Parts: sequence; C-alpha cells; structure tokens
Amino acid sequence: MSADTNRVVVPAQRTGAVDDATVVPGIVRDLELSEPLPAIPALQPEGRRAEQVWLLVRLYSEPLGALLLDLPEHGLTPADLAAAVESELGDVVRPRLGGAAVPVHGLNPASEPEFLAGRRAVLTTAPHITVVVCTREHPGELARCLDSLLVQQYPSYRILVVDNAPVSQATAEVVRSAARRGPVDYLLEPKAGLSFARNTAVKAAPGEILAWLDDDEVADPHWLAEVARALHEHPDADVVSGVIVPAELETKAQIWFEQFGGHSKGRGFKPAEFGPHTAHIQSPLYPLPPFGTGANMTFRPGVIERIGMFDTALGAGTPAMGSEDTLAFTQVLLTGGTIVYQPSAVTRHYHRRDLEGLRKQMVGYGTGLVAAYTSLLMSRPALIFPLLKLVPSALKDMTGKDTARTATIRDDFPQELLSANRRGMLSGPRAYLSSRRAARAKVRAATQA
Repeated sequence: MSADTNRVVVPAQRTGAVDDATVVPGIVRDLELSEPLPAIPALQPEGRRAEQVWLLVRLYSEPLGALLLDLPEHGLTPADLAAAVESELGDVVRPRLGGAAVPVHGLNPASEPEFLAGRRAVLTTAPHITVVVCTREHPGELARCLDSLLVQQYPSYRILVVDNAPVSQATAEVVRSAARRGPVDYLLEPKAGLSFARNTAVKAAPGEILAWLDDDEVADPHWLAEVARALHEHPDADVVSGVIVPAELETKAQIWFEQFGGHSKGRGFKPAEFGPHTAHIQSPLYPLPPFGTGANMTFRPGVIERIGMFDTALGAGTPAMGSEDTLAFTQVLLTGGTIVYQPSAVTRHYHRRDLEGLRKQMVGYGTGLVAAYTSLLMSRPALIFPLLKLVPSALKDMTGKDTARTATIRDDFPQELLSANRRGMLSGPRAYLSSRRAARAKVRAATQA
C-alpha cells in the first residue's frame, strides 16, 4: 500500500469488560499540519470512550493522506500525531515541507503557499457550476447536505434538488427553507429511480457544468473550488471525480464499510487521469481502481448527453440497485473521453450505521456492478471478448489476499457481507432485465398520463 493511501493500524485487543454503550469505535478528525497539532483525548466530551481516530491529514487544506490510529486510554499527544504522520505519510509530507520533519507547532510561511495560491488564481475565473442533489424522502439528511453547500467558498454556483417520486412535501419544504439562504432550486421527477432523477437534472440544465452530490453527504467548504481547479488544469477532461471520506465512524458497520474500501476503494490521495492514453495500464472495462463514484462527480456540458444519458434501468430505486455511475464512467472512456481523479475535491459520507443496512448495501453493490456489465453487453455485444479476458483478474481481486479489494479487510469483518456481495453479483443479469422492463413501464405510464 502506497504512502498516500489510507493506512490502517490494527487496534489493540481490549482488556476487561467495557459497556458498549460507553464506547464509540471511531471518531473522525481533520489534522491540519500548518496549525499546531492538537491532543486527541480518548474520552469524548459526551463521556464515551473512543477506540480509534480516523485522521484526514492536510497541509494548507490539501488532503495528503489518511490515518486510522488506536487511541490509548491517555489519548494521543501532538508529538504522537507528528510521529504517526512521519511514519506513515512522511514520503508525501516531507517534500512539501522542503525535507523538514512534520511540525508539532504549525508553520509560519513567508509567502502564500503554492497550493493556496493556485486555488486563488482559479477562483478569479471560476466557471459557473450547478450542483445536483437527487433525493427521496430524506429531509434531515438533505438539510444537512444543503447546509454544507450553502457555505461553499466559491463565487458562482447554484444548487438543484431533484425530488424523486415523493410521497410527502418534506423535501419541498427543506428546499424552500434553504432557498431563503442561497441559490437553491427545486425540481420534481415523478418516476421513481435515481437515473430518472439524474436525467431530469441533465435536461433541465443544458450547457451547464454539473457536479453531483448525494443527500447523505456533506461537502468540504472548498469542494467546488477544487473541482474548478481540476477543470482548469485539465481542459480536455470530460469528468472530474473527487475523494469521499467518512463523516463518522461511530458504529461497527461504518468501520466495516471502510475496511471494504469505503467509497475510495483504494484510490488514495494521489491525482490520476484515465483516458485513451492510459487504456494499456487501466482497462476502461474493469473499475478497480474505480474511476470515480456518483456521490462526487462532475461532468462538463454535453458529456452525459453524448453517452446517451444515465441508464434508467440502473441506480437506486430499481431492482438493479446501483451502478448507473459506473456505467457512465465506462461509457465516457469507451467513447474516447477522459476522467480526472482530483483528491483535493473532498466530500464526506455518512455510512449506514447498522449491519442490516450495510448488508443491503453490499448486495446492492454486487447486483449493480454486474447489472451495469449486462447493460454494457446488451448495447455493445462485441465487448464480451475483452471482458472475458478480465475475468481472471476480477476473480483474483475478489478472493485473493492483499488485493485492492481485500487488503484492508481485517479479522473482525463479517464474512457474511462478502457472501452478500457475491449473491448480489449472481443476481445482476436478472435484476437488470427486470429493471429494464420496469423502467419502460414507467415511461409508458408517464406518457399515457
């Protein structure tokens, strides 16, 4: 595992009986190296004992890596944190410090740091961006998401909320409240399914840059600025994808999701570019490492239309359950497009808190992935041959040790979750065909209404 990826320190065994109600598996913090490093106590203000701390390590707001550290009873001192960063991320951090060791007491630069100067320059010519949030009956999560978007450090943007097949006025009320504080618009899509909602947004915003965020996320204040940086630095890029980090790790299910790779799936914090020039290194047909995820992706104008829009037989709210984003990324690459991974564009995701919710998510990931391949083969049958060549690599990733898929899974990870993921994969083709019939029926019903 390279120095710029998430690093895991295996937790020490707990000794003695501890009331689970007084214990939180993990806490999430930013660690800004330009400021004096904090002490991190094990006992949290609400009285619970934290077992671990997940740290997003940043320098002048630029994310450089992540650490998951055990929290001893006495907590971690600033010196402990500096030593951990030096040990696990030193190869990334030291070059940015001119070879110096990780500072404990912060930095006092003589001039504006290069990373911040670059952001400031980009903001002088920042393009207008429309942020799209598709949602269905999650008013609390949506309100939290919109709060983070309304404080973006970005000069020109609007927020478009797509209310997908609502059964109440809760989403509309949240949007009305947010619109009193900033540029938030409401759009209704009556046909249930995430891809229907996505396509409605695309049609409502022709010629606009579209940045997508899920309702169970919050955006870093500089998210849009870093998306704009990527668009500026890569003028030929069709898509920009950012990094998604955990917003909290307060339950075992959330810890296990991160062990499975979370939303980053091993991409780490090193910028990357995928396109025709990288096809010999990374096949556009096999998404490990993935090219991005729909929870943090930005498309230039016209790109979604060029690939034929999002497949309405895929995505949340369908029997296929997901992967409309995976298929879209693959189609961009297959048509000669370019995807840029920009890890400084950060969003934070609230993972499912309970085991049953995580189990359903694992089933959905497996089902959606194979459903997306089914969709791809139905539209491009000739791809069966290059896909068959990739099967051995896929099987190795699924079952081997120390692969991108399994390297961070630890002994406490429930094997039933991996089984659920595989069951989902087996049901993918049938689920896609069922989704396709259902999507066509919805369109017919809407046309006749």
